[in-house]
This record gives sequence, C-alpha cells and structure tokens, in this order.
Amino acid sequence: MPRKRRKGIYVLPNLFTLAALFGGFYAVVMAMNNRFDLAAVGVFCAMVLDSLDGRVARMTNTQSAFGEQMDSLSDMVSFGAAPALIAYEWTLREAGRWGWIAAFVYCACAALRLARFNVNTGVVDKRWFQGLPSPAAAALVTGFIWLMTELEIPRADVTWIMFVLALYAGLTMVTNVPFYSFKDVQMKKSVPFVVIVLIALGIAIVNIHPPIVMFGLFVLYGLSGYAVYAWRKAKGRPTSVISTSTDEPDERGLHK
Repeated sequence: MPRKRRKGIYVLPNLFTLAALFGGFYAVVMAMNNRFDLAAVGVFCAMVLDSLDGRVARMTNTQSAFGEQMDSLSDMVSFGAAPALIAYEWTLREAGRWGWIAAFVYCACAALRLARFNVNTGVVDKRWFQGLPSPAAAALVTGFIWLMTELEIPRADVTWIMFVLALYAGLTMVTNVPFYSFKDVQMKKSVPFVVIVLIALGIAIVNIHPPIVMFGLFVLYGLSGYAVYAWRKAKGRPTSVISTSTDEPDERGLHK
C-alpha cells in the first residue's frame, strides 16, 4: 500500500507573507508611539513584500491554497486595519464620530475588496484589478500621512482632507472601476538597454524626496482607473474587467 504523503507548508513564499504581515503590525505599533513617519514606511515595506510572495511562489512552483489564504489575511492587517488605525490615531480622532466612521468605512471596504478578489479570481481579466487594489489604497492613506509629517504640517489643519482621502480610497476599492495590474509585464523577457536606464532614472527620482514622489505616483494611479473607465465609456467599449479572453480554457464560455 503506497505511503500517504504528508501535507506541509511551503516556507519560502510564506516567509515573505509573514514579513509583510510584520510590516503592517510594525506600522500600527509605530503609530501608537507617535512615529507616523515610520508607520508609513512599515506599510510601504509591506507593499513591497506582498508583491514578492506571489512571484516567488510562482517562480519556485510552491503555490498553495494555504499560501493564498495567508496572503489575504496578511493583506487585511497590513492594508486594511493598519492604515485605518494609523489615520485615526494621526488626525481622524479630531473629527469625533465622523473620524472613526471614515476609518471603519476604509477598513470594511478593504475586507470587502479582498473577499471579492478571492472569489472572482477565475473570471477577472488578469491585466486589470476590479477596483483599487488594497495596497494602493493603503499607500494613498499612509503616503499622505508620511508627506504631511515630513513637511511638518499640523495634523489638525488636514483632518478633513484625511477624512475625504480615507473615504475615497475605501470606496474606490469596492467600485468596478478598472485599474491596471501590471501582471502581464514579463520579467523574464529581454528588454532594450534604454529600459534599464529608465529604471535607474526612476530610482534616482524617487530618492530625491520619497514621500512626495511616492504619494504623487499613487495619487496618479488612484485616479487612473477613473480615466480608463471614462475613456472606455466614451469609446463605447466594455467597462467591466470580467475577462473576455478565450485563450485560457477556464475562461471559455464566460461571455456568450
């Protein structure tokens, strides 16, 4: 009788996921200690690590259902609960009940966004996200906090801007607006030399003043989905990100 193979957990991709989870936890702890600049950095580090765990799993052929669930739970902490709590501790508490309502709306929308992502994985066009991805929403909220902290602008002066930004980021996560996912960018393909030069230039620009550059980039990305939606609407093209591809077997027959 063949011996049953024991089920196990792949270490490498889950190490990245745990590190991303630590980034979100670290961000909350720093916010509790009034180090909001470090709190924002913790969330951005979690973003980088979150973008790597899936790629590492695919490259090493170590994908698993456990890893997918672990990734979602980590995202909920790092990009859902952490930004909401940081924003509330930073200035939303000054708005009274409206402040915690905005923080809760953001947190609830992040949970809804992640749940919808999990159940729609098989039918959504992989080139696009359905709604603003939670890491980008977190970057909008914590990036603004990071920028204001660096510029030494009093928190009380921007309470209602933070209120609007938290609601915008939260509600945009649960819209059907398409946001480019960059998942069709092939890292294994050779590229012209000029691409490497542009990447180096981009890194140099970010280092001029990371808070301004990073927040600016995510503001543009946070608006890009609505621009794509309006352009598709104007051209009479489908605005849904439900895949219309027939190249993959599991996508055939979805659109009759």
